[in-house]
Amino acid sequence: MTVDVWFAVLPDGEAGAAAARLLRPRATEVVAHPSGRPWLLGSWPEGHVTVGVAGPQQLAVIGRCPVTAGALSARAGHLRDVADVERAARGLTGSFHLLASVGGRVRVRGSASGVRRIFHARVGGATVAADRADRLAAATGAAVDERILALHLLASPPPYPLDDHCLWQGVQGLRPHDCLLLEADGRARAQRWWSPPEPELPAVRGAPAVRDALAAAVDACTARGGTVSSDLSGGMDSTSLCFLAAREAARDRAKLVTLRWESLDPANDDTTWAARAAAALPAAEHVAPPRDQWPPWYSDPTGLGAVPTEEPGAWVRDSARIAATAELMTARGSRLHMMGGGGDELFTAFPPHLHDYVRSRPLAAFARIRRHRDSQHWPLWPVLRQLADRSTYRQWLAAWAEGLTGPERPPAAAGRPVPSTAWGTALRMPPWATPDAVHAVQRLLREAADTAEPLAPRRGQHTALTCVRTGARGVRQLGQVFSRLGLDYAAPFLDDGVIEAALAVRVAERSTPGRYKPVLAAAMSGIVPDAVLRRSTKGEYSADFHDALRRNRATLVGLFDDSRLARTGLIDAAALRTSLLGVHPTPDALRPLGPTLGGETWLRSLNVATTGGAP
Repeated sequence: MTVDVWFAVLPDGEAGAAAARLLRPRATEVVAHPSGRPWLLGSWPEGHVTVGVAGPQQLAVIGRCPVTAGALSARAGHLRDVADVERAARGLTGSFHLLASVGGRVRVRGSASGVRRIFHARVGGATVAADRADRLAAATGAAVDERILALHLLASPPPYPLDDHCLWQGVQGLRPHDCLLLEADGRARAQRWWSPPEPELPAVRGAPAVRDALAAAVDACTARGGTVSSDLSGGMDSTSLCFLAAREAARDRAKLVTLRWESLDPANDDTTWAARAAAALPAAEHVAPPRDQWPPWYSDPTGLGAVPTEEPGAWVRDSARIAATAELMTARGSRLHMMGGGGDELFTAFPPHLHDYVRSRPLAAFARIRRHRDSQHWPLWPVLRQLADRSTYRQWLAAWAEGLTGPERPPAAAGRPVPSTAWGTALRMPPWATPDAVHAVQRLLREAADTAEPLAPRRGQHTALTCVRTGARGVRQLGQVFSRLGLDYAAPFLDDGVIEAALAVRVAERSTPGRYKPVLAAAMSGIVPDAVLRRSTKGEYSADFHDALRRNRATLVGLFDDSRLARTGLIDAAALRTSLLGVHPTPDALRPLGPTLGGETWLRSLNVATTGGAP
């Protein structure tokens, strides 16, 4: 059954009751406070919300968590104040929102990664929290903030702290590491509930914790039994999930279905590795559509355009594939589909870690750089200049604002990419962005640069955290789409327990030259066949990009003939069409297209929503 899943959280007072009257017409489900006033309003499928009650104390988990109402009631019995919530919830696994109502006070938070987020706004005189910004916008009549919409045109995701900004005026996004306290009189305040671990553990000590956490995350997917499905791309991330799911499914009497698709490039060995993994999973059902039956990227980009999401997403490129995945998996009875998002973010040390490594262990760092130079032909002097840079996070944001429209820095020599060891990837606005759009983003970056602090003191851990937040943002958006297609969606690598275990490992040990994802490989030893774990290659999809663009270029050009983004003054549609009709040697040349396509289809979905129902 397809469900547009959302919920709102109300304070336990008269102001909350007034807000409930505004939200109630859009809701199908209600859960009351101990006082009898409305606590939760929204729409959700059976089993999505679990409530524990112990007299005047209530505790709720919303999402994927294998806890019963009885067990949650026992935990609620230990609550004396909302300050006790994290202690009472210790040991819960999965991906969920956590709520409590105690003594007239309410506490609500999402997940550390941001897969589960909280937004808040003033509704009927009270601060109301919700998991969907667009639901609050509908209740308050909020308009789109075009400055933030311009920010979504960036070829790279919005940087922290701008990634917390909401697209709706008057609706605020709560930072994932904060919880929200709602008072009975309608006031609210944010309070920190989570901090990332210090990356101090050697890999040999961290890998067992990763193994246990990832097994628990997959168990949270299979615990209800029935049929679950998973991507099986051939990469280590999705392959690990499939082998864990097969083990947990046998225990939980669940069935596993895997899905893989073939690249058009015969040199792409993902298919070969996926087939090897499938052969070692005889109890699972394996679905592998032929190439000619699997839609290419950019097919039917508006096909899911009427599915409202809280913000634009680059997933629009994959609309036809998302629909095909949901159709194939639900036809085989799957209730939940897993994907490997988060594995790259947690188990790869990105180049910025070298900036830290050269200061903490210079001899080991230069030995690693030398090996990278030998294998990847890094140019020496540009790398050394970057390692010598001492810019703060604020200075980096300010410099990004100043260079927002300049040409991309060319490589030091033809065919020699220069790895960035900066705080992040400062990509430019697309060439079709208007001056107004560019100026709006520059102002936002400059404002952030005045006060911003990084997510971690060192660049390597900060980069890992920002990548986790970016991945979580995409998973959250896809979860909203898949739920409307009748399928729950999960990324176990982004569960809080997995994140904490992985981020506790020393950053430099998350990658080792000559070894691919050594921490994950060690964690999965004995579960995934050693031959699969020894894979050191990664699939490349340029051929698929060029084929998709050739097939769908006319459709993409036509989509912007009457562009909603152009009407807002944020893009020059003629410049975009010129770029689409040009020559693109690599997929990176059209990297900005995904966010722009997402913004265009999102604005169109709002038009559909305003004529046919709530956004």
